[in-house]
Amino acid sequence: MRGDGGMDETDLAALVGARLCHDLISPLGAIGNGVELLQMQAGADRPEISLIASAVASANARIRFLRVAFGSASADHRMAQAEIVRLLDDWTGGSRLQVVWAVPGDQSRSDIRLVFLALQCVESALPRGGVVTVDRLATGWSLRAQAAQVRLLPDLWALIGQAGAGAPLQASQVQFGLLAGALQRTGRSARLEPQDQGLTLWLG
Repeated sequence: MRGDGGMDETDLAALVGARLCHDLISPLGAIGNGVELLQMQAGADRPEISLIASAVASANARIRFLRVAFGSASADHRMAQAEIVRLLDDWTGGSRLQVVWAVPGDQSRSDIRLVFLALQCVESALPRGGVVTVDRLATGWSLRAQAAQVRLLPDLWALIGQAGAGAPLQASQVQFGLLAGALQRTGRSARLEPQDQGLTLWLG
């Protein structure tokens, strides 16, 4: 929000993301209901129906995750631990990425938005998947990834580090720009520590 009460491009982008996710959830839910009706019919256990059901479930999971990551977030809005874990399990379902949520209790939605954006950044560095453990310490958040292969693109990570510069973003890399902006607006910082067969991302 600008000082004059108007909305800046970041605010509008978050609202656009939230609106897109909101408008897509309803038709996907209707498709899912239709698939369930087909599955209840005799002889409906066909591979094509199972394929559609799986695709709809995956799309729903990704949209609910992206709604938190790309939408607007208020520090006053809390998210329950069970909801966070469910979103992460659904988001990673069927993929080679596993997220271990080691944080007890409810969390502010604004913090979870930062973590979800950070998870997407970490995911981009793990082409063969891996295990990411999310923890909250006294100094902030830690995302510790263990993977057989790590591929870091320095220009992208420079966006969210102290260097503050990087290459132009592609659509698949938008999470780096969003995380950098969110960190800047909240006066927080990020630090990347590459390791043997893994990495750790700290959010201060």
